[in-house]
Amino acid sequence: MTETRNDQPSGLGVFQSGGKGRGISGGEVIALIMSLIWLGGCAIFFFVLGGGTDLEGNQGLTADPLQLVMTAMAVFMPVAIIWVAAAATRSARIMREESARLQAAIDGMRHTYLQQQQGAGLGQRSANVERKLDQIAQAQRQTESAIATFTSSRPEAQSFVKVTHAPNPEPAPTSPPSLPDDNQPAFELGTRAEELAPPLQVSDFIRAMHFPENADDQEGFRALRRALQDHKVAGLVRAAQDVLTLLSQDGIYMDDMRPDMARPEFWRKFAAGERGRAIAPLGGIRDRSSLALTAGRMRKDPVFRDAAHHFLRRFDQIYSGFEHGASDSDIAAMADTRTARAFMLLGRVTGTFD
Repeated sequence: MTETRNDQPSGLGVFQSGGKGRGISGGEVIALIMSLIWLGGCAIFFFVLGGGTDLEGNQGLTADPLQLVMTAMAVFMPVAIIWVAAAATRSARIMREESARLQAAIDGMRHTYLQQQQGAGLGQRSANVERKLDQIAQAQRQTESAIATFTSSRPEAQSFVKVTHAPNPEPAPTSPPSLPDDNQPAFELGTRAEELAPPLQVSDFIRAMHFPENADDQEGFRALRRALQDHKVAGLVRAAQDVLTLLSQDGIYMDDMRPDMARPEFWRKFAAGERGRAIAPLGGIRDRSSLALTAGRMRKDPVFRDAAHHFLRRFDQIYSGFEHGASDSDIAAMADTRTARAFMLLGRVTGTFD
């Protein structure tokens, strides 16, 4: 309440004090001088030069009422016209001053309102940024702690990334073979841990690319844990997480983006290696402020620039493998994820679709 009371006089003070201190204007001074000159000239004409004659030819003023009225009108009508013009000039000047003061008061109130709105918006945006960063950090900690203990059954569908890595299944023997002690089976010490992990399903990959919605999104965390178990996909997940975190520092969130969705055939062209105008519909981000902020940071921030290029390379590599076994509905679902929106935004800024 105290801030409101102090702000009101600052916006209206100019307008309220506009009617005080008005003196004689230049137009009124000119009108007064012209009136005196005219009246002086009339006095000289009638009293000094003996101007005017009556009906009998006698010089001087006459006692005829009609002639007196006409003479008075001839003398005072120009004076009246002069002062009417002076009054009109004064009124026009007052209206201009009042309009200027009113405009200044409106501008002051608008400026105060915008400052208040901007202050409230910045405070709310900072709170949103901190909250989302906390959620991302908490999700990362939960994911890292759960990877070591997470177990699941092997899915039936083979992964689009790990098809070449999955070992060929062999028929189980009807009875365990009896081997002597010196012929015990040996383990392959060169097998990497990620090759022993179950292959990633397409649905889990798409869900992981969207990241968990909040701390209670158990399905999102499950898909993210599965994605992090795959070496190649984990690289894309971390690259996307870095880019999304850096973009959030400028108040750019993928949830706020409403891109124009491209048809699946354009995504397939991108996976096939086409670039430029052939895949221009993929650059569906139209938010000018987000594009301008991202382009400015690409020019000024080398850390952000390196993270963006690393993310684009990772996305290109993983998406090429994803497209081979994905249906059109899978491609459409992938295009609606936060990772794909970040690709659209950075692709437009870096000229991938030009």
